[in-house]
Amino acid sequence: MSDRVSDLVFGLDTFGDVPEDDSGALVSYAAAIRQVVDEAVLADELGVDVIALGEHHRPEYAVSTPETVLAGIATRTSRIRLGSGVTVLSSDDPVRVYQRFATVDALSHGRAEVILGRGSFTESFPLFGYDLADYDVLFEEKIELFVKLLDEQPVTWSGTKRAPLKDADVFPKTESGRLRTWVGVGGSPQSVVRTARYGLPLMLAIIGGQPKRFAPYIDLYRRAAEQLGTTAHPVGMHSPGFIADTDEEAKEVFWPHYRVIRDRIGALRGWPPIRRQEFDAEVEHGSLYIGSPQTVARKIARAVGSLGVGRFDLIYTAGAQPTSARMRTVELYGTKVIPMVRDILAG
Repeated sequence: MSDRVSDLVFGLDTFGDVPEDDSGALVSYAAAIRQVVDEAVLADELGVDVIALGEHHRPEYAVSTPETVLAGIATRTSRIRLGSGVTVLSSDDPVRVYQRFATVDALSHGRAEVILGRGSFTESFPLFGYDLADYDVLFEEKIELFVKLLDEQPVTWSGTKRAPLKDADVFPKTESGRLRTWVGVGGSPQSVVRTARYGLPLMLAIIGGQPKRFAPYIDLYRRAAEQLGTTAHPVGMHSPGFIADTDEEAKEVFWPHYRVIRDRIGALRGWPPIRRQEFDAEVEHGSLYIGSPQTVARKIARAVGSLGVGRFDLIYTAGAQPTSARMRTVELYGTKVIPMVRDILAG
């Protein structure tokens, strides 16, 4: 097996979607959070490399503070990396974000990582007192400060949307001396170049259409890093998916709940309701990785191979899929899909 294949990283991502129990009733938010912890523990036991939790402030999702849940997961796992996917830096304070993740890093013996993003939803801005008119400048200034914090040295910084810092030392420090930090990007060339400018790893959110559409962004990231004299790290990608014993079972369990959450999001963005034909086409040709272990593994291998990425994360929840089906997805991903992808790519 080549070094590239053996070095591939495989993760699982969730926004903490509130699931149904096996009777069809939605569980409580507290039970949904505990369910995420159970899924992470199983993923750890099965050898999945990373669990990443997204931040949302909407009724469909239970996880609003990923690092708090990750701290709980840290105490019940031993090897899996613990990340956010993403932390909405624009509506948070960089110092507090750094402190919280450095704390998770301590609890997990160095397994914490953060993926910084601008956020695909905007609820956090009014919730925490930020003006959406400042959407771009908030992220630009805050990522600049966060990158300075990564050096774990006293920081002097000033901007327009936060009080300045002068020789401010931030605690706790990490044992490794640096917190593993990515930037999540949904397809903005400016965001790709910014990530390269700071020399941070790039995580691409590929949630629709053919993955090969994102090849130019990966090329842009590498070219920008070369021109700016920074490091182009292996790129990651994350996409939605769901795994069951057969293709038909996976689609029939996933579709009705996915349709509900997709149409709720679509209503906010002016999209028409999704049709079953569109869903089936996305499963067949796009960026929904849904089916049996064999089907999903082949599709992941094609995407990873064509884009040359170093990490693939499966967003394994998208709606209120039942808890038992979610656990089965985690199980099949760890025991079957990941080994199959490695074998396919090894040739």
